[in-house]
Amino acid sequence: MAATLKTLIREPLVHFLVLGAGVFGLFALVGDRSEIEPDEIVVGAGQIERMSQAWRKTRMRPPTQPELEGLIRDYIKEEVLYREALALGLDQDNAVIRRHLRQKMEFLSEDIAARTEPDDETLRAFLDANPDKFRTDPQITFQHIYFSWDKRGDLAAPDARQALATLSGNETDDEVAALGDPLPLPHSVELYPVREVANLFGRDFAAQLMNLEIGQWLGPVPSGFGLHLVIVDERVDAVLPQLDVVRDAVMRVWREEQRQSVNEVFYETLRTRYNVVIERPTWLDIELNIEDVEQL
Repeated sequence: MAATLKTLIREPLVHFLVLGAGVFGLFALVGDRSEIEPDEIVVGAGQIERMSQAWRKTRMRPPTQPELEGLIRDYIKEEVLYREALALGLDQDNAVIRRHLRQKMEFLSEDIAARTEPDDETLRAFLDANPDKFRTDPQITFQHIYFSWDKRGDLAAPDARQALATLSGNETDDEVAALGDPLPLPHSVELYPVREVANLFGRDFAAQLMNLEIGQWLGPVPSGFGLHLVIVDERVDAVLPQLDVVRDAVMRVWREEQRQSVNEVFYETLRTRYNVVIERPTWLDIELNIEDVEQL
């Protein structure tokens, strides 16, 4: 009996019958539309042009007649299945579809923002109104000698002070390096952004370097690694560049803020079409300001 069943399963006719039953069931689910006027699907010239352009971008040549006909057939198939899926309500309560449609709506408003081209006066005013977004980071040039807590323990601080007493400021790089312990970071840093110094050595270390006297070995200064003797050779304060220097950055930030602003106005306009009602769950044990939420 089992062998006979396995043989039947392999038969193409059985496969065909099962497939036919599945298609019949799908039509039953969708509903019989044979007696009603079918929906019209128009494949416009613009749509065909977009399909052709997309083909050119990927294949670097225009589609042939059979290829273009295949694209059109595929578009019609996609449109039929899309409409039937909507008729079945398959788009309801689907987080992925909802998120995608939301993004599509936001793209509509973003396209409006992208078409706006600001002049120099607009960009310069935006630069002046947002200096912190474009001001350069302060920079610093310094050398340091590292004393490891792990290697020296309680002797790290006295060893650092003893080494400090021997420094004159005229030592070579090799002589300076020989006084301390190895560290997988450069012993000399030239015009490095203070923010990056903070990332490497820690915020407190970078902050102390900004207050040290220039041209003199000082310390020890603690970091996340241990103790350091430091000589600051140069500091460059943060400056607000001219528009010509940071035009691309100003344009990018301006466009982003325009995009957000247009999105917000677009949403607020659409929001006025709806009366939102939020039902408070009986099990909820936190306070919600329902009226404020409904106005969002």
